[in-house]
Amino acid sequence: MVTLTQRLLDIGVFEVAVSDTVGVAHPGQVKAMLPQLLEAIPAKSVALHFHDTCGMALANVLAALEFGLTTFDASAGDLGGCPYAPRATGNLATEDLVYMLNGLGIETGIDVDAVSDAALALAPVLGHALPSRYTQARPAR
Repeated sequence: MVTLTQRLLDIGVFEVAVSDTVGVAHPGQVKAMLPQLLEAIPAKSVALHFHDTCGMALANVLAALEFGLTTFDASAGDLGGCPYAPRATGNLATEDLVYMLNGLGIETGIDVDAVSDAALALAPVLGHALPSRYTQARPAR
């Protein structure tokens, strides 16, 4: 992975997203992989893409923050999936990520309730509620 990532940067790619497309990564794996990658690649050139199949997406982001990474893919409401893993869930929910980052004092400039509103608006169109924990908890706040 490190060699391929370096080759991509060498040909002009400005950022490479390292992805857990089926959502089975856990923080121990993230902490084991990042030192190897960051030895060869600057943190500003790395994005991480986590799915939440095993409920570890936020924990994985938290682990990656320790290494100075600041770019994470996410989607409103946890939308998404993987065609190669039919039982895999969606991407990390943007509103869950923003809520956590805000709680850590990391300013994102993103209105978490506006993202949650977008997820709520999508649910009837899709015909089902979206699994974002932040959005599901909003009525309880």
